[in-house]
Amino acid sequence: MNESQQLHVVFGTGPAGLALIDELVAKGHRVRAVNRSGAAPVPPGVEPVAADVTDQDTMRSLSQGATTIYNCTHAPYHLWDELLPRLHAAFLDAATVSGARLVVTDTLYMYGETHGAVMTEQTPHRATSHKGRMRAEIAARYLDAHAAGTARVALARAADFYGPRVVMSALGGAVFAPALHGQPVIAMGNIHLPHSYSHIGDVGRALATLGEHDNAMGRAWHVPTAAPLTTAEIHGLIGRELGHELTAEILTAPTDQAWGPFDATFMREYAELFYQYLEPQIVDSTAITEAFGLHPTPIEDGLRETITWYREQLGQG
Repeated sequence: MNESQQLHVVFGTGPAGLALIDELVAKGHRVRAVNRSGAAPVPPGVEPVAADVTDQDTMRSLSQGATTIYNCTHAPYHLWDELLPRLHAAFLDAATVSGARLVVTDTLYMYGETHGAVMTEQTPHRATSHKGRMRAEIAARYLDAHAAGTARVALARAADFYGPRVVMSALGGAVFAPALHGQPVIAMGNIHLPHSYSHIGDVGRALATLGEHDNAMGRAWHVPTAAPLTTAEIHGLIGRELGHELTAEILTAPTDQAWGPFDATFMREYAELFYQYLEPQIVDSTAITEAFGLHPTPIEDGLRETITWYREQLGQG
């Protein structure tokens, strides 16, 4: 089958899903975009579909004939216990029945506290948080299914997102919007420790690349992620681009109260993951660079692109 005739089905149209769709379209693939509403800002030619992705029959139908399906879905933290087991079971079933490759957008939560050790794909899963253990169990199910020969699966793990369309992130709307208004930015933890951030364009390129290669299946990959600066250094780069120094309001310990753009429910659920901002977080993505030639966007370029996007959204472009 000609590459341009292959069907790639993207489930979820948040920042990762949209970045992936852009990349797949640029590669000439036929793309179906699935979310709950059937409405999304997708390029011309992309087929938008409304669906409940926890419904296995629906997932089977939408995945039929696909070369690759992608899990870019997101569930609110407080609904993880209810939704994630059903969600991931439906993806595995769809991949098994359709024979399509399955590429899953994943997190770093399963590693747990590393005390500053560099994270590679071989880092043990030692999470003590409930959410981290859940992600470790789900990852094991995916890779066990691949090992058993029932599905072809790859996992793409990213650090905190940043970039165009990324709002609900530690390096998202809590930073860029107030910075552009000359107001204090919102930060968490110790901003003088190195912390990895993954550019959303690199996430999209990694997902699309893994989805094209059989030899990418059967393992976890870290998406291309630049060598970390401290969050304070990143604030300095943003300030240099804007022409004024940034000031920050910093949350130094977990809380169950709203913080900046993050409501109380989010902060209550996120408390067990707050350790990520109290120790160095260093992600190594050498493997995907060596295997597929993917390199991370330089942080200065990524920040400049993000500032441009936020300016446009705020009417400052």
